[in-house]
Amino acid sequence: MKAIITTKYGSPKVLQLHEIPKPVPKENEILIKVKAASVTTADTMMRKGKPFYGRLFMGMTKPKYPISGTGFSGVVKSIGKNVSLFKEGDPVFGESVFGQGSNAEYLCIPENGLVALKPKKVSFEEASVLCDGPLTSWNYLKKMADVKSGQKVLVNGASGSLGSAAVQLADYLGADVTAVCSSPNLDLVKSLGADHTIDYTKVDFTKTEKRYDIIFDTVGKSSYLKCKKVLVKNGTYLSPVLSMPLLFQMLWTSIFSSKKVKFAATGLLAVPELGAMLNELTKLLMADKLKLIIDKRYPLHEVAKAHSYVDTGHKKGNVVVKL
Repeated sequence: MKAIITTKYGSPKVLQLHEIPKPVPKENEILIKVKAASVTTADTMMRKGKPFYGRLFMGMTKPKYPISGTGFSGVVKSIGKNVSLFKEGDPVFGESVFGQGSNAEYLCIPENGLVALKPKKVSFEEASVLCDGPLTSWNYLKKMADVKSGQKVLVNGASGSLGSAAVQLADYLGADVTAVCSSPNLDLVKSLGADHTIDYTKVDFTKTEKRYDIIFDTVGKSSYLKCKKVLVKNGTYLSPVLSMPLLFQMLWTSIFSSKKVKFAATGLLAVPELGAMLNELTKLLMADKLKLIIDKRYPLHEVAKAHSYVDTGHKKGNVVVKL
């Protein structure tokens, strides 16, 4: 089969198309013919080996798992002898973290991994990105921040994968949503449910008079130190971009401040917990409460181009590889 192999950390050029043997499912695994795969900011960070301490999990000098990609959707082609949850022909989607990557024609994953049946209403492309922005944003807003109706929520980086999902999910939870993005994307975030918009090229939201219960900095472009003055007394600053200052601020605010800093590696949560949240998101999709934005599509042999585009920091919603 064809797969994108990464033998070292670096620029998109390290992503190379290779012909390798098709995997064979173990007793508890399913073999999936991949139809679509997501290309995320997290994928580009793993390609670069950044942040450096992430290499403790990914491999110190080169990727421990050479096939790139995490999110996927596809069709079950065969199953291990002990598999009972899926059958051949089932359309499925999910995420493969710390295992075989999704930028390949075939993928094996344990039946008790993060994999679920794809709803008929959802396309393969849409399903492949559900475990990135939407799942992470749902974890941050619903589980970590416990957003309530009437609260004021600001989403920084509102037009990206996490941001476009966060605007919709915060709106669904009843929040008054302010979306921060560039001027070309203002109409998009308004259509997703933003009550207010800020063009970051013209206005610095940290220097305005408005105060927020929750600031979700989806792109890590701001900081708690800048944002704390526009948080209410018991406000929360959320960031999915880990750094040493953020770790220190999490510890400090947990003890000494009414304002809190929170981070979580959503992909490392227990599969049952992730599966429960994924089920909630699927229900929102089916009820037309969540829309998945697809910006660009690339064939498998152009995964490096997809990474280069994501590296620009200007994608709208999600980028997918279509097989």
